[in-house]
Formats: sequence, C-alpha cells, structure tokens
Amino acid sequence: MDGNKLSRTVQQIVAWLVKGEFDCLERLSSGTRLNTQELEQAVVDYPATLVMPPESWFQNIDVIEIEGRAPRQWSVRFDLWTAEEGRSDLTLELTLTENNKELYGVEIDNIHVL
Repeated sequence: MDGNKLSRTVQQIVAWLVKGEFDCLERLSSGTRLNTQELEQAVVDYPATLVMPPESWFQNIDVIEIEGRAPRQWSVRFDLWTAEEGRSDLTLELTLTENNKELYGVEIDNIHVL
C-alpha cells in the first residue's frame, strides 16, 4: 500500500465531509454504500462541527488489508475531529481499492459513533 496515496485519499474524503460536499463523496464512491443524503444525515445528526484534524493525524490511519482480493483492498478506520471535542468518537469507515489513479477507489462503508 502506498502510504502517501492512502493519506491523500483520506484527506480528500475528510475535507469534503468537513465542507459538506456530500455530492462529491457520492461521486467518488459511486454511491456504493452511502448516498448523498445518508452521508449528510450522519454528519448533521452528530452534535458537533466537523473540522480538519491536524496534518499529523493522517499518519495514524488504521488500515487492514482484506485478504484474497484482486485488485488489492483495505479496510480503513479514521477518527474524525470536531471544533468542540478535537478528536471525536465519530468514525469514518472505508474500503479502499488499488487502482492507477491519484486516489484509491473508495467505498464509504459507514460514519458512526464508536
């Protein structure tokens, strides 16, 4: 796995979540698991304001390779940050797929409180 590509992919997803650009997220993921309305609802229901985490936080991404997949895939968990809490208990869960593009292929599996 390319760590820089991983970081770029997660940073872009988080930036769109923070900016409320849920339609961009749906296009990136082809709405495979969560559509625009479901993504927006997950963020709106959380009682705090999403913000970008510190740059260094993108070095702490929880990644596990999914065995036996071709192309290669990884399950990713990333704790989101809020203005009120800093690191929050709201977690972004993704499946990333190897490709030849700038960002990995993305499925947004869930946004929920852990």
